[in-house]
Amino acid sequence: MLKKAISIFLAALAATALPGAAHAQAAAPSVSAKSAVVVSEDDGRVLYEKNSRERLPIASTTKIMTALLTLEAASRGDRTILITPEMVRVEGSSMGLKAGDKLTLTALAEGMLSASGNDAANSAAIAVGGSVRKFAELMNRKAAGLGLSETHYVTPSGLDDAEHYSSAGDLAKLTSAALKNPAFAKIVSQKKIRVHFSSPDRTVVYTNHNKLLSFYKGCNGVKTGFTKKAGRCLVSSAERGGVRLVAVTLCDPNDWEDHEKLLNYGFSRLTRYRADDSGVRLGLPVVGGTKSRILVTGSAGKAVLLSPENVQNLRRTVELPQFVYAPVPKGRTLGQIRYSDGLGTVVTTKLAAGEEIPRQTVRKDIIQKFWDRIRQLLSA
Repeated sequence: MLKKAISIFLAALAATALPGAAHAQAAAPSVSAKSAVVVSEDDGRVLYEKNSRERLPIASTTKIMTALLTLEAASRGDRTILITPEMVRVEGSSMGLKAGDKLTLTALAEGMLSASGNDAANSAAIAVGGSVRKFAELMNRKAAGLGLSETHYVTPSGLDDAEHYSSAGDLAKLTSAALKNPAFAKIVSQKKIRVHFSSPDRTVVYTNHNKLLSFYKGCNGVKTGFTKKAGRCLVSSAERGGVRLVAVTLCDPNDWEDHEKLLNYGFSRLTRYRADDSGVRLGLPVVGGTKSRILVTGSAGKAVLLSPENVQNLRRTVELPQFVYAPVPKGRTLGQIRYSDGLGTVVTTKLAAGEEIPRQTVRKDIIQKFWDRIRQLLSA
């Protein structure tokens, strides 16, 4: 059956304006960071960047990778780890581990992500990799698998080393992947976390170093970091109106304020748009059916991320054949409504048969039946 796309605005559709942006666009931020980036967590779209591919020391934001590998190992069996003197022989921030303590891999991840415990990161590295060096190999293998081209790991905690570095862009990509791990996402979203030790039996409450969890609406992660060489490093994530963002700053003396600016700007540049044509009702000619026209009903489409300008400029067109042949079962897809911008299709919604139309039964008189029988005999 020849189908011809009908690119028209039907009156019922044209009368309804497409929704506009939910908020006004903010000006591009000015930040103190040496390197910065804001991306969409869902599709990696870069909304703002400043030297985002420059290789820099990343301090304790390293523990994003360490915790992710630890939690992946825990998902295969959350075994209890006996802390050894080698594991806690590390400088810097600590969750207070002592040789002889026993706690699970998940508890170690909780300690390194909340209290930024270097002892927890070191312990997890030795428990999972067998040694710090072998665990670093696992980190670099994971980085390569995620496409982190400006990243190289040496330590599980982020202590300064000339060969230990990453970039704001790579950290954003890593964090977006890590947040897909439910255990990781749960830990980094908590202002305080209760960590259980099985020996000696006790529970310790740790406060998350990420202040944005308390004062930025929608913040749900992720990790702070600091060394003299790296300066202040911060990775944050936030969600508003179905839009999920990740922001990264490296070597930033004013990171809390800068992340507010970056996240605000990101939310002004992106909105979640859902095409909903479930109220659409159209009529389409039917050939050979018990009715001459069939009811066509619309539907809702999937949600997509768009800039406010794209939402305002979307073109909505109806695409249906000129007619359909009976029989037509209810629910059969007959066409679509296409939403497009200057670059192409953004999203489509389905147009389906809203009712069943059976094929028309033709009753033949005696003469028609007679000639049918003659044709059958002649063709035999």
